[in-house]
Amino acid sequence: MRGLFHEPMGVDFSTTFAAGLRARLNGQPPEAMARVTLLVNTTRMARRIEAALAASGATLLPRIGLVSDLAPLLPPGDAPVAGIAPLALRLRLTRLVARLLTSDPSLAPPSAAFDLASSLTLLLAEMQEEGMDADALTRIETGDLSIHWQRTLQFLTIATDWLTEDGTLTPAGAQALSLDRLLQHWTERPPADPVIVAGSTASRAPTRRLIGAVLGLPQGAVVLPGLDTDMPDDAWASLTDPDGPGQQDHPQYRHAALLTSLTKTRAQTPRWGDGAPAAPHRNRLISLALRPAPATDAWRAEGPDLDGIAEACAGVTLLTAPSPGAEAAAIATGLRAALDQGRTAALITPDRTLSRQVAAQLDRWGIVPDDSAGRPLNQSAPGRLLLHSAEMRGQPVESEALTILLKHPLTHVGGDRPAHLIRTRELEVKLLRGRPLAFPTRAALDHWLTDRKVPQAYDDWTLWLSDLLDAIPAQAALAPLATHVVSHLSLIEMLAKGTGGDTGTLWTDTAGHEVRRVLDRLSQAAPERGDELITARDYARILGALLSAEEVRDPFSPHPEVMIWGALEARVRTADLVILGGLNDDVWPGQPTPDPWLNRTMRRDAGLRLPDRSIGLSAHDFQQAAAGPEIWLSRASRTSEADTVPSRWLNRIDGLLTGIGPQGDAALNAMGARGDRWLSLAAQLDKPVKRIEPAPRPAPQLPPSVALDKLSVTAIETLIRDPYSIYARQILRLKAIPPLRQGPDARVRGQAVHDAMERFAHAVPGPLPDDAPAQMRQALEEALALWTPWPGPRRLWLGKFDRIAADLIAAETTRRTLGRPTFVERDGALRFDDPPFTLTARADRIDDRGHTVAIYDYKTGPAPSKKQQTHFAKQLLLEALMVTEGAFPDIPQRQVEEIRYLSLGAKYAEAAPDDFGPDLIAATRTELLTLIRAYADGQPFRARLAPDLLTYASDYDQLSRFGEWSDTDGATTIPVGRE
Repeated sequence: MRGLFHEPMGVDFSTTFAAGLRARLNGQPPEAMARVTLLVNTTRMARRIEAALAASGATLLPRIGLVSDLAPLLPPGDAPVAGIAPLALRLRLTRLVARLLTSDPSLAPPSAAFDLASSLTLLLAEMQEEGMDADALTRIETGDLSIHWQRTLQFLTIATDWLTEDGTLTPAGAQALSLDRLLQHWTERPPADPVIVAGSTASRAPTRRLIGAVLGLPQGAVVLPGLDTDMPDDAWASLTDPDGPGQQDHPQYRHAALLTSLTKTRAQTPRWGDGAPAAPHRNRLISLALRPAPATDAWRAEGPDLDGIAEACAGVTLLTAPSPGAEAAAIATGLRAALDQGRTAALITPDRTLSRQVAAQLDRWGIVPDDSAGRPLNQSAPGRLLLHSAEMRGQPVESEALTILLKHPLTHVGGDRPAHLIRTRELEVKLLRGRPLAFPTRAALDHWLTDRKVPQAYDDWTLWLSDLLDAIPAQAALAPLATHVVSHLSLIEMLAKGTGGDTGTLWTDTAGHEVRRVLDRLSQAAPERGDELITARDYARILGALLSAEEVRDPFSPHPEVMIWGALEARVRTADLVILGGLNDDVWPGQPTPDPWLNRTMRRDAGLRLPDRSIGLSAHDFQQAAAGPEIWLSRASRTSEADTVPSRWLNRIDGLLTGIGPQGDAALNAMGARGDRWLSLAAQLDKPVKRIEPAPRPAPQLPPSVALDKLSVTAIETLIRDPYSIYARQILRLKAIPPLRQGPDARVRGQAVHDAMERFAHAVPGPLPDDAPAQMRQALEEALALWTPWPGPRRLWLGKFDRIAADLIAAETTRRTLGRPTFVERDGALRFDDPPFTLTARADRIDDRGHTVAIYDYKTGPAPSKKQQTHFAKQLLLEALMVTEGAFPDIPQRQVEEIRYLSLGAKYAEAAPDDFGPDLIAATRTELLTLIRAYADGQPFRARLAPDLLTYASDYDQLSRFGEWSDTDGATTIPVGRE
């Protein structure tokens, strides 16, 4: 059993390894299996090998451990090596990085301290893994580099010295110490029982040391996964040529480097098992396609002589989708078809967005795939609750954020949740979506509860909500990390308990357990930040980083034959159908993780791993996955933003096949045709069974028993421009719900300006005093404080008002010489008998000029033009009609001398109709009655009859199905209430 072995491409490594282990122990007693110590690189591989051993019959299992956790292999009397917890080390380094950013703010903002500390933790671990001493940093030449790299190098020297003097044993240091003790123990007392390292690519220095030590044991064995035996010796030698450029981005580089360090060749590395590769011809094709870049001239020499092109490509489907959605639909269709044929199928992709889209597509058939990656913890229910509440802490509560929090599925789970949801809906509709309420408080809730229209006043739920509204902004905005954790945990439990006595299911399910574990780890590590004060936003950022790095698997049982794997899974197992999805550059392979501390040259000089290493490991995963019996190579040619670039591996396969000649072109065309077929099949899934005709432009016609009997003067313009909106609002009684996220829009500004002018008119009813500008500005400030809870827009609008204040005061002085603003914000109604109709109005301002009056209307936008007033904007003319006919109860019937729009927008302006007088008022009366009579006689309410702008949008566009028709289409009369 002793020696270095390999398994080729295209075999199920776990199954073949298990069969080879059983064959080598054949004839030995059952306990021989239990004496074997097996070291693998991942927990998934350990589980897979256990399953493969159990599948071939009853057996004892070997002792299976991880190459990254050697403490269990130490002798019983040797104390385990314990280093600082990874999170505690990150927080300790965060404190150091924060001091760096304080001393040199040009490097990064202070909020980046935790993220920079995370990358620094990885760098220090790599330095210890590669055996780099701190003095190597001082030998790096930085003369030609920018000042940034000189500063980071100086800081790295300080950080390494600080850790050394502090005596902190990092996790990487603890692992290195465990390895040293284990190797010393093996030197003094080599184990007589078999020790096997299986499935590792030896990409890390500690693993390479371990492999070397295992090969020196009496029964030590190493089994390499996916060794390419089709690559010629000269090309293989070029991978590790000391005089060459190096090929760390090649899939076989790590194997070549290991064999070189062990002074072995591939011929001296026999097979471990006897499983046959699934597609040997394809293995040779892909091996040639992935030949190192300086050796691709071998395509011309070896390509035409490559045999079995048709066999190599027969099981390959090349799918180039027009969009990621189409790619996901085609992949899901292929997985579903394989399942229907009784085959196992797996999607392998590093693109988590694509995997989630495929899972969503599979849901149409009720298929839940076995996703090895699970779901990010920050997307679970307790994770979202933690993050959302963390972002709200220490600042005023916003309406939208509060609604999301109250509707979260884990809020109030300890109490009567159905009742809680009913009260939450009432709160949302009647308070939060009412008048602009950007920041709901206890006082606002109290004011709402005292309203007689609210059936329920103070009870346990409203008291709980009031306490919650006090607790969220009261959370410390600046406090030590430990204090943030404790106060946030109390807030979370307050949310979950509601009016009950326990937290319900908050911590009981799998995701809840994981979230609580993250919080406990953070609480234990928090003292590493000491008494340093951090903001609530920084705490939320730390919590978000921790939760996004964790994953949780759903507790329900997924389908055992449909899998979604990460790229690493290709080393562990295979399936009948393997789909390699997301094959675009920057996805597979992805970009190397940026290192803010050392650039490529500095890493090379320090003897650290180059960024190409991650590309090489990803290439090895691709080569293994592409060696399955049937594979798909899938990509989307475009995202929602731009065209994509095919993966370099796809480009190489395409280039090789194209250069081979007609045989290669035919194989490539057949691969693409199979992909196009699956895209076509997937497109059929969303194709409607029959064509649905677009809706016509509606023009509802009322029955004789229903009439339009009441409108306001402002709604008359809507009736002229968009009759359908009047039909929906007045006849159907439909009203758009105000948005939850209310902003400082034109409606809010108009309310504030009208309120301000009303306040000023009451405060200064006569001639303007010298301090009139100050009083007018004070009135505006009071109105803005009431109607506009957003500080920024308040200051902006006050600034705009200051620009027009002089012109407004001058014009107001002239108006006050003609009359007094006696009637402000007055309601009136004018009843007509033929046809029966009531016209209502709320006049902004009516000035008393003795025997006559003047009517003014404030506009925060542009005033209507003269043509608009002639044909559409009839508001002031209708108010004049109402005044002349005594429609306002407390305003004597008078003649109207003047009507005028006063624009208080970016600049002050006035607008009035031409030829205003009794004749124009009489003509307006006639036009109004003619319009109302026409609708009473059956004129249909046509949708968007005369919109003022192309960008016009009605609250009822969705109801009228605008978009299925356009403004240029003819209208279809729809009799309402008649067959």
